[in-house]
Amino acid sequence: MTAADGYSTLQLCLAWAIVVWYIALWSLGLLGCRAARRRYRNRRPSPLASADASAVPGVSILRPLKGLDTNLYENLESTFTQDYPNYEIFLCVADENDQALPIVRDLMAKYPNVNARLMIGEELVGVNPKINNLMRSYRAAANDILWVLDSNVMVAPGTLAHSVEALDGPADLPSSRRRIALVHHVPFAWSSEYALGSRIEEAFLDTNHAKMYIAINTVAIDSCVMGKSNLYRRSDLERVDGSLKPIANAAEGGSQPGPKGLAAFGRFLAEDNMIAAALWHELGLRHELSCDVARNAVGNMSLADYIWRRVRWIRVRKHMVLAATLVEPFTESFMAGSLAAIGLRYLFGITPWLFLPLHFILWLLVDLDVCDSLSGQRAPLQARLAFIGAWSARESLAFPIWVFAVFGSEVEWRGRRYQVLRNGEVKLAHSEGNGWFGMGSRTSSRGYEPLEVSQ
Repeated sequence: MTAADGYSTLQLCLAWAIVVWYIALWSLGLLGCRAARRRYRNRRPSPLASADASAVPGVSILRPLKGLDTNLYENLESTFTQDYPNYEIFLCVADENDQALPIVRDLMAKYPNVNARLMIGEELVGVNPKINNLMRSYRAAANDILWVLDSNVMVAPGTLAHSVEALDGPADLPSSRRRIALVHHVPFAWSSEYALGSRIEEAFLDTNHAKMYIAINTVAIDSCVMGKSNLYRRSDLERVDGSLKPIANAAEGGSQPGPKGLAAFGRFLAEDNMIAAALWHELGLRHELSCDVARNAVGNMSLADYIWRRVRWIRVRKHMVLAATLVEPFTESFMAGSLAAIGLRYLFGITPWLFLPLHFILWLLVDLDVCDSLSGQRAPLQARLAFIGAWSARESLAFPIWVFAVFGSEVEWRGRRYQVLRNGEVKLAHSEGNGWFGMGSRTSSRGYEPLEVSQ
């Protein structure tokens, strides 16, 4: 075989690999679309909502707060109005002068019959300020089931009942099937702001992100959880440490040696993802996606804010799931479509000028269908056209943002700079970075300040 023949064979193999990848990607996307239709367009009331308080497990709701997040009053109020007979609420702030305090006190006065407590002060157990803020309420919670919700999340009244029902699982669950350890909710972004970054963030979370998030959790071959709203048992969390090393006697109640529980996850920035992964890998348990969404109120976000937010989480994920992060560009519409156009032209002579418009139209229609499933309604024409414009901008920015993000390790979150280490661990950073590729924010200073996890 000549060198030319070998080169031709390589081209043929690459072309077929591209087409197979494209088909697999579409299969996953259509799975996410179909699962979204089935899960979110046919919600039913949970029988737990009307049950007696003594007949349902108690739940402790933990809400970490810092400042005046968008829609904060309505977000917090949604936990006071849950159709569930047995729960308590912990509203957690680290600073006694936090701007969220007047809103918290107003809600507690408005709903005196709801068992709600204000927790002021943090316990330093690691570098993650959210974990530090939650520690006092985590220890004080009266119930084993914990529901942790971010401050920018609003939930429907039936969400808690649905979640507890999913966590307990069906009564006839086969003993051979793994128990559910965590129930989570797909984020659904909505924005009353007209800022470009807000619109692009909304388009990202409600289409491509939601579609793949639902599809991956439907296939369920590994943990994939975003921590806007998670429900799990403290007794399970007290057995794991975030090492992701399987516990040999997990079925008999075994646990990891050394520090465990919520404090052990203070060394991670993406503590939500790591808690879910620990329950999956260390205890051999599984997750369940609820039939409700976590409505994420997007504030006034500029285009730069959106870009830096995406940079931050790509850099965190790079140190947690490197392979998935490297593959990410090839799951986006522009890269996947462009490569498929090359492969199809080589194999079948299909002109890209016919294929690419069809590719983008179909991709958009699937994404819009996912968005409609999550929202429960079809948007008016004017809003739909604006959404399509934001979607187009999101798709165009995806690859340049990824290229910029993947070459750095510093990020900024809640006004602090961090250096992302292996396995997603972080330490406080005060450095000038390595130029634009090293930066994860628009500010800089010097030095590193490591924080140890509490023993």
